[in-house]
Amino acid sequence: MEKLSYVGKSLPRKDALIKVTGAAQYADDREFAGLLHAAAVRSPRPRIKILSISDTAARRVPGYVTLVTYKDIKGVNKWPVVLQDYPFLPEKEARFAGETVALVVAGTARAARKAAALVEVKYKELPFLEDPLKALEKGALKIYGKDNIFSSFVIKRGSVDEAFKKAAFTVEGEFSTNYQVHAYLETQGAIALPEAGGGMTVHSTTQCPFYVLDAVAAALGIPYHKVKILQTVTGGGFGGKEDVPALVASHAALCAAKTGRPVKLIYGRKEDFQSMSKRHPGWARVAYAADKNGKLTACRVKYVLDGGAYSTLSPIVLWRGTVHAAGPYKIANVDIKTYAAATNKVPCGAFRGFGQPQVCFAQESLIDELAEKVGMDPVQFRLRNILEPGDKTVTGQKLNSSCGLKEIIQTVRKRSGWDKKIGDRESGIGNQGDIVTGIGFSVTYYGVGLGAKGRYLDRAGALVNIYKDSSVGVNVGNTEMGQGALTVLAQIAAETLNAPYESVRVEEVDSSKVPDSGPTVASRTTLMSGNAIIEAATPIRERIFKTACDMLISMGAGASQKMTAHGGLFYMGGKTVDFKRVVAECWFRRHKMSEQGWYAAPRTTFKMEDGQGDAYVIYSYSADAAEVEVDLKTGVARVKKIWAAYDVGKIVNPRLAVAQAQGGLLQGMSWALYENLVYKNGIMVNPNFTDYVMATTADKPEYDITFIEKPYAEGPYKAKGMGEVPLIGVAPAVANAIKNACGARVNSVPLLPEKIWNELKKI
Repeated sequence: MEKLSYVGKSLPRKDALIKVTGAAQYADDREFAGLLHAAAVRSPRPRIKILSISDTAARRVPGYVTLVTYKDIKGVNKWPVVLQDYPFLPEKEARFAGETVALVVAGTARAARKAAALVEVKYKELPFLEDPLKALEKGALKIYGKDNIFSSFVIKRGSVDEAFKKAAFTVEGEFSTNYQVHAYLETQGAIALPEAGGGMTVHSTTQCPFYVLDAVAAALGIPYHKVKILQTVTGGGFGGKEDVPALVASHAALCAAKTGRPVKLIYGRKEDFQSMSKRHPGWARVAYAADKNGKLTACRVKYVLDGGAYSTLSPIVLWRGTVHAAGPYKIANVDIKTYAAATNKVPCGAFRGFGQPQVCFAQESLIDELAEKVGMDPVQFRLRNILEPGDKTVTGQKLNSSCGLKEIIQTVRKRSGWDKKIGDRESGIGNQGDIVTGIGFSVTYYGVGLGAKGRYLDRAGALVNIYKDSSVGVNVGNTEMGQGALTVLAQIAAETLNAPYESVRVEEVDSSKVPDSGPTVASRTTLMSGNAIIEAATPIRERIFKTACDMLISMGAGASQKMTAHGGLFYMGGKTVDFKRVVAECWFRRHKMSEQGWYAAPRTTFKMEDGQGDAYVIYSYSADAAEVEVDLKTGVARVKKIWAAYDVGKIVNPRLAVAQAQGGLLQGMSWALYENLVYKNGIMVNPNFTDYVMATTADKPEYDITFIEKPYAEGPYKAKGMGEVPLIGVAPAVANAIKNACGARVNSVPLLPEKIWNELKKI
């Protein structure tokens, strides 16, 4: 076993003190001389033809400065994200209620908001679409291309029709899931500062600083080297600060370019709800076939995502959902067809799980139905069919040894007391009057990183610099947004250099210090930036270790003896020297104490035409069991406890890993039971925390969390990634528990009391 000083230890968060004391500077905390404020003028209807925009009334507001429209865009009026169909500001047509059609700049935030409310937008209402399934119909109104399809994918393997004909058991069902709002505590925001020579510096709350760089350069029509993006302390993301901060920052930059002064643009909660990305609503029809022994033989899926008015990240989100649509099972015959449809609603994008939770809800609910039909225990049915090392996924990818699916299922089965509880439930033991209790299970796998569809973005850079006082500065291109990246990456740097953990500082991203490192998404930060840090630190490490050895020999240690290093100290022959003294000697010898690192994910072989080949380099895995109470009189469900086990490779920081798991479980449970964003006639009717209900600490279930470490040889200290894995399987585990408790199968998320109650009436 490798002896590690820092990796694998629950070291304190690097950003804990500034956050708990209120010292952290978020975007809205930053002030600059001559600062102006911007506010958005938004489309009032789902789809409009813009006839004119007038600021006549707005000019009477004290402090009013100017109005910014598409006419002020010096660059190309196309936000550079995937399909590039989203204008920075619309010229003739706005396509969803809440879309920014213009911006007002004023001396104060209050004045800017007041003036924006007085800007008159004359428009003509246009026909609109709000149902993604209707958008795919042949005779539907066309709002995007020839067919309202942003993107579509297929996975074809074997002979599906033949397998269904020969099957001993088949099941089929339709399932749907609603939006999920990211509900980050800090709303979207950016500050843009004009620089001498026509440059622009932007302070942005963001997951993806280089997306912001792309957009600001495009909107202003200036070269990249004149744009600098500085990530501010980011108050939560979960995917909601992947793409859309680039739009917010570009709007701030347009205002700053026009006025020649710094401009701050901070969203209110309502407009953040109305205009920023969400988890895609999903619809899926799934069918499975099994032989008489309970072995899965075929799967057929049609999966549709509601992309909203513009494509943004929908093609990438859809692709991930496509790859995982059949579940983590051995299935020889597969036919998967998926679509991202255009509607005149808020554009949807990244959210923890990235297109997978929606279809996972369908597949894992249906797996329970098939197990019942076969006459097998749901966990035993999964064990009979799950992927193991050496097996191939539905894309034909052979899994390597870093696959702990079987172990995590067995762990959750044992720790939850599954066998006894299932038996008790079937015999009616444990239920009290109108309150009944059930237990449900789910299992998932998750491709770490961007995979074949995003391979051109799947890279990361790092800059490691050791100063004369032996403090270590690390710059990376991936961000901290609450998940603990600054801490985990500091542990990796400290481990590689044998530097004291306290001496290492990982900075928020500065786009001028590191190359474009892709987005901070897809549970890729530990893997990608961790490997980049190791590459940068390794040559410095060699110089440090050689110098330490020389110093120890000069102190009297025998040259033939082996030097060891641990916890910031170097040992040889009974002599010891610390990191600080060694670094001082390195500087005296004029060694190079700064290096850059770069890591690019290995190539994948996936073919888009048939969905066959290696989709991801490596996978992480989860298994969940949920114990749920249901009130038979009201349909109200309450999650009492969740048992979860994960294989995410080596755990770098156990305490942070548990925190990630707890957060993901609660977020998944909240989506499963409570979160219900409502649209009526193309208008969002509950864009606030009063009417959009989420789980609170009062709803938190008891957790039982286990990690099974299956090392990934190519990962930093054998780690994979886990940020998104905890959320994905929660909703089907809860739905299966409800079915087990009271017999009601609800096929749509959220699993609201009225839905459960209506299903109970049918029994």
